[in-house]
Amino acid sequence: MSLPPVPPAPTVPTAPTIPHRVEFLRVPHPGFPHLTAWAIRIDGTDLRVLVAQATRALWSQELDEDDDTPQEREEFLLRQHAPLHLDDDADGARARAHFLGEAPPELRDDNTGALYLLSCPCGIDACWPLLATVRATQSEVTWSGFHQIHRPQWGELPLGPYVFPRPAYDEALAAPVPLAQDPLDYGTESRTSDR
Repeated sequence: MSLPPVPPAPTVPTAPTIPHRVEFLRVPHPGFPHLTAWAIRIDGTDLRVLVAQATRALWSQELDEDDDTPQEREEFLLRQHAPLHLDDDADGARARAHFLGEAPPELRDDNTGALYLLSCPCGIDACWPLLATVRATQSEVTWSGFHQIHRPQWGELPLGPYVFPRPAYDEALAAPVPLAQDPLDYGTESRTSDR
């Protein structure tokens, strides 16, 4: 006597992906105001603010609270990254390729292929970059797997994934908002010695 076939497992509906909105900004690099850099907003919030929120608890395990005031710690969190400066990019072609996942070798992780979205305020991209996997299709661009290459013990940061509709993403990338100063406006001094 044979047993009746096992019916397939019911499909569990997945939550729909909520599309996000990205804005690219052209701003003076905070450490080198004569250079122009690419700042990013996701859903109206500067990516550096999102990173500060995502790393606050991680940094609290490393920093001595007695060394800084709460305001100094908050400034440190916001200043840990700078907008990404891309050399020789007057027409934005390098940025378009970069933010669509075609970053040059010096701006990506050899092991994972993740690319730099933010750099270090000191001006050396590899000093303290924020990395993420950027996957572009004809219909969307996804940023996921955010991590700090110099803190592997942190693992993947609690950011994203962010899914952007490709047409809106391409439009934002083709027409970055020029600003006369960095929206976080933290001047030319940089504090990177705690990293």
